[in-house]
This record gives sequence, C-alpha cells and structure tokens, in this order.
Amino acid sequence: MGDLVLTESEINPVITKLQEGSIKVTALHNHLIGASPATFYLHVHGHGDPIALATAIRAALAESKTPLGAPAPAQTAELDLDTGALDQAIGVKGKVNGGVYQFSVPRKDEITENGVPVPPAMGTAMVINFQPTGGGKAVITGDFVVTAPEVNPLLRALCENDIAVTAVHSHMLDETPRLFFVHFWANDDATKLANGLRVALNTTAVARS
Repeated sequence: MGDLVLTESEINPVITKLQEGSIKVTALHNHLIGASPATFYLHVHGHGDPIALATAIRAALAESKTPLGAPAPAQTAELDLDTGALDQAIGVKGKVNGGVYQFSVPRKDEITENGVPVPPAMGTAMVINFQPTGGGKAVITGDFVVTAPEVNPLLRALCENDIAVTAVHSHMLDETPRLFFVHFWANDDATKLANGLRVALNTTAVARS
C-alpha cells in the first residue's frame, strides 16, 4: 500500500503500467490546493510476491519523473521550532524527518482490509507535519484518518482554528471501518496551530499513550 506523487501528464501512463503489473489503483486525488506544479496522489494496493510487486512499482515509476537514485542525506540541523510545546499540544512526541517535525497519531480502533490488519505504518495513522517558515511560524500539512460520523465535526474544528481543508477522500476500497482522509494546510504561529490541531484531534477516536 502507498501513494505515488505524480503530475497530471504522468497519471495515465503510470496507471497503465500498474495494471500490467497487477497492482490495484484505489484512489486518485490532490492533497494540496494551488501546488506548483499541480500534483496528484495515486494510491495503490497489491498482494503477492514482494519482488514481483516491487518490480511492477518500479516499472510504473519509470513512466514518471520520480528520481530513483539514492536519497539526499537527511537533515540533522535543529529546527526553528519549540518542539516541546508542539509535543505537549498534540499529545504525542514527534520526530524530525527531512527538516520537518512530524507526528504520527494512530486510531484506537483496529483497521482491517479484507480481514487483514492494516497497521498505522501502512498509512492508517493521522500524519501531521510542521515545516518551519521562520520566526516561530510553520507550514502544517498532513491528513486526519476519520470515520464518516467524524468528518464534519473535524471540518468544523479545523475551520474554527483557521486551518484550511484541502481534500476529503478515501485511500482504500475494502477497509473496515470505512475511512476518510482529510488533508489540511496553514502557515502561522506553530504553537497556535498545534493547539488548533489538538482541538481537531479531539473530534476523532485517536490513541495516545
């Protein structure tokens, strides 16, 4: 499971290769509004021999401009953010990942697809990212993983805290419970945004230690 980040002209050539490799497409959508270039997220699902699956994904990515070389070295410099205040506001401890302070907050309920557990690391955790923009401010983006009754209470909480909603959609086809993914964006005082995100998290069935 996962998603491929593509430009508009890459979408159908990649889908064609995925179909040839027996990789299912489960969703296609935006995450952001006003991105340049416009990017779309193609969600995929496969089951079988891992080498065959990896080969099929590699063939599909070759139809895009996705760089397939070694990744750039991870940034180790300290972030211009009060990460302790962010941890306290969100209610879990974050981690630095490529110059971004990132949170992963799992749901309380077990999520399965066709009877197989789908753990948080497979994309069912709520992801919150803080990218410093200077002066204690940060851009935030990510997605909340919610059930149908939680969608509109969450949207209200985000709007009331000046956090823009950028997408509401599914990622999977046969999961239980049925889930929706709500993406968001804002650029403001990082601690203020973290407190707003905590209000939004409180509308959902999240698990915290």
